[in-house]
Amino acid sequence: MPHLTVQIREEALDGSVEPKLIRALTEAVAAVVGEWARPVAVVELFGVPEHRWGTGGIPGRAPAPVVTLNMREGGLTHPRIPDAPARLIGSLTEAVVTVFGEAVRGDVTVLIVGVPAGRSGVGGEVA
Repeated sequence: MPHLTVQIREEALDGSVEPKLIRALTEAVAAVVGEWARPVAVVELFGVPEHRWGTGGIPGRAPAPVVTLNMREGGLTHPRIPDAPARLIGSLTEAVVTVFGEAVRGDVTVLIVGVPAGRSGVGGEVA
């Protein structure tokens, strides 16, 4: 199951942005790996207050969101999805830009984490 976490400045979360971002990121993953991912994609948004974020050694600078996608390694290397990591990075970046505007494009960070088989679980069982 795709699990996305987004670290974003708390001030960017105003109640209207959250559903747009959750929807856009879910769409971005499903567009690359397939419709099976849509109903099981989990998106968590973590707001970080301005005084707890810094870039380049300068506290309070307004960075673009950091998106981390964790999913089974097999889904990232499946022959039906050539270049899955690169496509996901592009698709997730576009999703963020759709919500926050073109000005953030150059600063959006996307991390793709492939979880090896047998290294994740649900309900106490290895999945």
